[in-house]
Amino acid sequence: MQDEYSLEDLLYLMSRLRNPRSGCPWDLKQTFASIAPCTIEEAYEVAEAIEAADYEHLREELGDLLFQVIFYAQLGREQGCFDFAHIVDTLVRKLVRRHPHVFPDGTLDCEADAGDVDAVQVKRNWEAIKAAERNVKGEAGVLAGVAVGLPAMTRAAKLQKRAAQVGFDWPDIQGVLDKIEEEIAELREAVALGDRRHVEEELGDLVFSCVNAARHLKLDPEAILRRSNRKFERRFGAVEAALQTQGRRFADASLRELDRLWKRAKAEQAPEPRNP
Repeated sequence: MQDEYSLEDLLYLMSRLRNPRSGCPWDLKQTFASIAPCTIEEAYEVAEAIEAADYEHLREELGDLLFQVIFYAQLGREQGCFDFAHIVDTLVRKLVRRHPHVFPDGTLDCEADAGDVDAVQVKRNWEAIKAAERNVKGEAGVLAGVAVGLPAMTRAAKLQKRAAQVGFDWPDIQGVLDKIEEEIAELREAVALGDRRHVEEELGDLVFSCVNAARHLKLDPEAILRRSNRKFERRFGAVEAALQTQGRRFADASLRELDRLWKRAKAEQAPEPRNP
């Protein structure tokens, strides 16, 4: 029986897939740019498995995400940029540098007393170290270095968090809620004027403010929107099923009937279980 495969086996497998003479035609065609969307998709599938507390599935999805790193490492090795060992070395050095309370002499050898620093101080130190690293890279400005390629909601939350670190923030959630009310009023005004560009701008401001509310409430806006998406799917599916049992389609039902079926689905369906 085959023993468990190792990381070395995975690296070897990847090199075989990219072998110009005997590798996989699909893998041989891939580039950094073509693989990037796959990486994003795999990361979301990891998040979905975690939210569903499906840990058996999570093991598989984490493997798929790891394979993305292995793929990039192989591409880097082929182009003479870096390999997997370089990736690991860079990561370990960065984590040691960002955890001086754990590695006080900057190596893995020296142990520190974890009781000497609390979580708040750790977070403050982490952000200060990251800011210093951005300065070394020439990334000037408070908002520098927030990746443009992030999902818009995630990037909005990161921009707001970065601004909050220098005091540019509402003192509490009430200020954010008041801002949301203000943005709704401005959106209503834009809609009434019929100016599409203005409507788009005001709607964007409203969404941005809602992300700010999630941040103040210590919620992940991407995660809560995914849950709302799933809730909508369940309820819409229940409405669709109810119509099908009557031999009807959506076009056969009035809006009042659809609203009644929706409210029934809402009352009958239990809230989605939360991941412990």
